[in-house]
Amino acid sequence: MRLPARYCVFAAALALAACSTSDGKVSRAVDDLREARDADLNEIMLTVAEPAESVAYFERLATAEPEAITPQRGLATSLVRAKRGAEGVAAWRKVTAHPEAGPEDSVELADALIRVNEWDEAERVLDAIPPTYETFQRYRLEAMVADSNEEWARADSFYETAAGLTTTPGGVLNNWGYSKLTRGDYRAAERLFTDALRQQPGLFTAKNNLVLARGAQRNYKLPVMPMTQTERAQLLYTLALTAIKQNDVTIGKELLRDAVDTHPQHFEEAARALRALDGG
Repeated sequence: MRLPARYCVFAAALALAACSTSDGKVSRAVDDLREARDADLNEIMLTVAEPAESVAYFERLATAEPEAITPQRGLATSLVRAKRGAEGVAAWRKVTAHPEAGPEDSVELADALIRVNEWDEAERVLDAIPPTYETFQRYRLEAMVADSNEEWARADSFYETAAGLTTTPGGVLNNWGYSKLTRGDYRAAERLFTDALRQQPGLFTAKNNLVLARGAQRNYKLPVMPMTQTERAQLLYTLALTAIKQNDVTIGKELLRDAVDTHPQHFEEAARALRALDGG
């Protein structure tokens, strides 16, 4: 049956509209896949790639998309990761000046400033962040700044808040313990290092700091905790040096001998210290 011309025109219009709608959906799907792919690649470059490679990658992106904030953030993060501190600070300043910048970018700028020992400016940056912006990273840095100013009550408050805002508080508990250690509050430091190791048993820095806190109280026995043979030797060496600094030289020499005997390889630092004591 032959359809009237007006019906043919209408059918053609419907078909064209359907094709147009389908093409639009395909285009959006392709764009979504491309964005997801780019986001995954960005994450890989920020976490897995070599720092220099990551910097080069984000430099290319930032050059290709000079108005986009994401490549600028990636470049700033990569520069800090590559230990190019001054350049990292400059890059984060550029990010925070971007119209789409948020409080999280200011926190990253403060972190970069602390890494290059610009404590006063880091404090000013943190003070300018709205108090309603509450994150682990923000309070961790606030605690570090308060520590640097010897504002102990503020530091304790910020460390406690930061520890409550993360599911992996081992690192911040270790930092808090080290703060207590520098103040001479050795028992509190010991408790915090123990808590840090309960949260993160493999954190060697906390193990070493725990030994320092115990040694400062003239407790020269290693605590019961998981450790490798090499770690045990290194911790004995730390205890030995602590004992010697407190004029417990005989105990220090015994600990050095234990460290040399315990280490699975030649432990030159401990052996050299022992030779020096025996010769002097």
